Amino acid sequence: MKRFLPYLRYLRGHRTYLVLALICGAISGLVFGGGLPWVTRKVFPYIFTAGPRTLPAAAVVGYSLLLPLIFFIRALTGFLNNYLMSRCGIGVLEAIRVELYRKLQHLPLSYFGKNRTGDLLSRLTADTQVVQQTITSSASDMVIQPLTLVGAIIFLIFTALRYDGVLMFLGSLAIIPVCVLPVRYVGKKLLRRADENQRLLGDISDLASQNLQAAREVRAFGLEEQEVSTFQRTTRRLFQVQMKVVKYSQILSPSIEVIASLGIAFSLYYAYYAGISLAVFMSILTALFACYEPIKKLGALHGQFTRGTASLNRIEEVLREPISITDPAQPVALPARLRGDLAFHGVDFSYLPGEPVLRGVSVAIPAGTVCALVGPSGAGKTTFANLVPRFYEATAGRVTVDGHDVRALRLADLRSRIAIVSQDPVLFNDTIYQNLLLGRPAATRAEVLAAAVDAHADDFIRTLPNGYDTMVGERGSLLSGGQKQRLALARAFLRNAPILILDEATSALDSQSEQLIQEALRKLVVGKTVLIIAHRFSTIRDASLILVFDQGRIVATGDHAALYASNHLYQSLYDRQHGAA
Repeated sequence: MKRFLPYLRYLRGHRTYLVLALICGAISGLVFGGGLPWVTRKVFPYIFTAGPRTLPAAAVVGYSLLLPLIFFIRALTGFLNNYLMSRCGIGVLEAIRVELYRKLQHLPLSYFGKNRTGDLLSRLTADTQVVQQTITSSASDMVIQPLTLVGAIIFLIFTALRYDGVLMFLGSLAIIPVCVLPVRYVGKKLLRRADENQRLLGDISDLASQNLQAAREVRAFGLEEQEVSTFQRTTRRLFQVQMKVVKYSQILSPSIEVIASLGIAFSLYYAYYAGISLAVFMSILTALFACYEPIKKLGALHGQFTRGTASLNRIEEVLREPISITDPAQPVALPARLRGDLAFHGVDFSYLPGEPVLRGVSVAIPAGTVCALVGPSGAGKTTFANLVPRFYEATAGRVTVDGHDVRALRLADLRSRIAIVSQDPVLFNDTIYQNLLLGRPAATRAEVLAAAVDAHADDFIRTLPNGYDTMVGERGSLLSGGQKQRLALARAFLRNAPILILDEATSALDSQSEQLIQEALRKLVVGKTVLIIAHRFSTIRDASLILVFDQGRIVATGDHAALYASNHLYQSLYDRQHGAA
């Protein structure tokens, strides 16, 4: 239980509901555990020792209704306890999910390389649900069940001291078929709400899946808080639907109990006029029955704690993961427009200890340089580029922008001055216009359209049924590779950042799409510092500087002609693609 105590802080905003729930739980436990046996001991002997038809009918009716009254009080307080406690629990679930989601927004990209997306989604949805259920059920049952048990035991002790024997009365409930009515009614209501609940859960999973798969784009475009806000709105809608599910779920059992208690009252009334003899000790049977339920539930609660602890461990693994890439305590203020000078000073980097990816990399890339990164797969080209926006942190050495160590800059300031076009650009399941607007959220519509024209995307957008308001599908699944690539270029045009990173921007495209994108790139790179990661040498013909990587080192620098004449690795890579021609 103490493992869950730190998470009770999430209940601070629900204190009133929590106190009311605990009060209702205490009343429910004491009334059922102690009050019910006491009433049956006092009322039943009085009725059955008076003799048949010797009491006024009104008195018999009044005495008979005491039992339904007890069950009604228990049903009402039990329902309120479960409903209010569930409200608190769902509030806790919402808070834990948002905190976990917020943490995922700020973890470095290296964390996602070490953890499976599906597993993270499971922690975000299923595990948080189990923790919520544990907190709710424990807070409720840890009050109701012990008080029920204590009340019943106290009654048994006093009764045992006063009487010597026990006589149990078993009454039949002729009203049981009526219990089918609330089952049918609640079942219809619950089915519809449950379907809506599952749909919203699917929406949350979809949002989370998109976000986790687009972790780099979210950070590159500074979308962390926007993503959190969207997610929080969806969980709020889910919260409202879940409360309706709770209402219908929790009202069923109390309704059946009230109906069943009316059957007991009818049986009692019939027993009196039929002259059936009852011993006062039947109250002991009631007390024993009251003891059984809390013992069973407390046993089940232990299993719930076990499952909840396992889920809590998985959640805490994420919450306790250190955020290694953060803003400095006193960040350096950048001018509105960077020049774009890049420099690497003795940079080492490793994804795993003892397995270096970059080794002692030192190079200066002046502002306005179109720099191509060439080398075999795994040579460190993409890693080199990813160190500029601090997607990863250099193990040793430093990376500077305009002479400033990137670790001395605010992440938002640094990344807002960098545009990225990936090999497989990520589009969110929204309209084309909203996807383009990610490049610069404050841009006007005219600026968005101008960027699309520059990227040769405007023509194909206008042929779509809804133009710029066309939904692109999950990860842009409704568009071709060339169309997605041109939208990514349009975002880069709109961002107009002084530093541009092109990661295989023209790979896997048909010749027509490649030609259009190459034309757009020639315009996009003007006046910018550009890093081009390319395996296809046709994409680097406009590069003014080429860096040749091999086994994590820069082994040669220069332009195409110089490198082809002097560097065997570059020559072999080039000839491998163009030798046949």
